Amino acid sequence: MNAPLQPAVFGATGYSGLELVRLLAHHPGVKKPLLFQRNGDSAGYADLSEAYPQLAGNGGFPFEAFSWQRMKDAGVDVVFLATPHEFSRAWVPEAIGRGLRVIDLSGAWRLKQSANREVYGFSDANAHDASLLNQAAVYGLPELHAEAIRDAALLANPGCYPTSIILALVPWMRAGYVDVAHGIICDSKSGVSGAGKTPSAKTHFVEVEGDFSAYNVFGHRHTGEMLEQLGLEDGSLQFTPHLLPIPRGILSTIYVKLAKAASVPELEQCLREFYAGKPWVRVFGAARLPQIKFSRNTNFCDIGFSLSPDGKRAVVVSCLDNLLKGAAGQAVQNMNLMFGFGEKEGLQ
Repeated sequence: MNAPLQPAVFGATGYSGLELVRLLAHHPGVKKPLLFQRNGDSAGYADLSEAYPQLAGNGGFPFEAFSWQRMKDAGVDVVFLATPHEFSRAWVPEAIGRGLRVIDLSGAWRLKQSANREVYGFSDANAHDASLLNQAAVYGLPELHAEAIRDAALLANPGCYPTSIILALVPWMRAGYVDVAHGIICDSKSGVSGAGKTPSAKTHFVEVEGDFSAYNVFGHRHTGEMLEQLGLEDGSLQFTPHLLPIPRGILSTIYVKLAKAASVPELEQCLREFYAGKPWVRVFGAARLPQIKFSRNTNFCDIGFSLSPDGKRAVVVSCLDNLLKGAAGQAVQNMNLMFGFGEKEGLQ
């Protein structure tokens, strides 16, 4: 596109919203994002820089009261929703009906199967229209669905945990290396920002500092994304998330039994061939396992592995920044595909 895009953002006061505004403000192909309020969304701030002084000096990021007319007058091309699932579920149908393209960072439209959506407890005003949108929504994992993303009207940005796990597993699964019947174990750890900005007793500094804990075992809402995108049946993947006492970052350790004995070179080659030309996945192979600090504050997902001496079992380690490749960075990467920019634009 020749003319710069006009993005709009709902939910800018959250951690992912902040990163999204920061990335868009420095993207060479877009105008400064418009920030719209939900009810109480701006928390009393007139400008986002009041909440996040690190944005000061950029000419201001004022909050505006939302109206469809203002959106039309401003020539908004794409709307980002860094909002609760319920808001996205209720707001998106009219936005799509008005011809807007939407990138939703919530879980409102990620899941195709109703059984997996039950964890969210959605109550749609128009069940028929919601069902049609569910089927039309594109799961925004660029490394897997780039062609569909380019034409998407409704883009469901993936969850942070699923991004780290799906990208680590897909190459070997498609190549037939993984013994799926044996089951897959995914042991993931996330920094506290993954719980969002709203404070709670469980994420209070005094509670998490010096601690390490598992949560939502057998019941995490991201499990359905992994099952659907990997083509697995319920019960064949055990996902256990943990809370790390750090601000940001995810490390997933994934345990698989191989369908047949394999060598380090062939497994590494499989990963490298699959991600050739995909700029935001770095394959470490078996030479060095990824660490959170390598991908923190970047849009990279880093993947490495270790193979057992008999070549029949592997441990895959995947790391990313939950606020960037796990949220805002991936959303901008998807916008780049949707509007014809290079995938690296605005993310380097």
